[in-house]
Amino acid sequence: MVRWQPDASLRLSEAALSLYAERGFDATTVAEIAERAGLTKRTFFRYFADKREVLFGGAGELRELFVTATAAAPASATPIEAALAAALGPAAEMFSERQDFARQRQAIIAANPELQERELIKLSSMAEAIAAALRGRGVPEQAATLAAQTAMTIFQVAFERWVDQPDPHALPRLISEALAELQALTAPAPAPLTG
Repeated sequence: MVRWQPDASLRLSEAALSLYAERGFDATTVAEIAERAGLTKRTFFRYFADKREVLFGGAGELRELFVTATAAAPASATPIEAALAAALGPAAEMFSERQDFARQRQAIIAANPELQERELIKLSSMAEAIAAALRGRGVPEQAATLAAQTAMTIFQVAFERWVDQPDPHALPRLISEALAELQALTAPAPAPLTG
C-alpha cells in the first residue's frame, strides 16, 4: 500500500463516502476505507480521529467562519443578519465548491440516527458560538441566543433545500428565501376590514 500521497485526505473522504453509500455507515470499517483509498489504517488516523470525522471534520472551520463573519458584520445589521453573514458570504462560497460532497454527506446522515444526533450537536455548538459573537456586538443575552438559534434553523432549512438544487451557487438565495418565509410567518396579521 502507498504510505503517503498529497491527496490522501481527499482519497480517504471519497472512499468513505462511497462505502457509506454502498454498505451504510455502521457496516463500513476504517480498514475498508483505507483499503479502498489505497492507503493504510495508520494513514487514515493521521487525517481523521474516527470514521465519523470524515463527515464532521470541517465543523471547527465552519464555526470559525460564522463567528468571524458575525463579529465583522456591519453595525447596521440586525442580530439575525449578522448571524447569517457567513452563510451568505464565505460559507456559501465554500459550500458551492463542495456541493457533491454535501449532497452525499446529507444522504448518509439522513439514513443514520446517530449521525443525525451528531449533526444537531454540531449545529447547537455553532449557535452557541454565534450567540457569543452577537453578545460581543452588544446584543443582550436572550436576544443573542434567539437570533443565533433562529439563524441556524434558517441555515439548516436552506441547506437541506440547496443539496437538491442543480445550482451550486443557490445557497445565499435559499437562505434569503427562508429568512423571508420566517418573516412572513411572524408578521402581524392584517387588521380585518370593517364595513
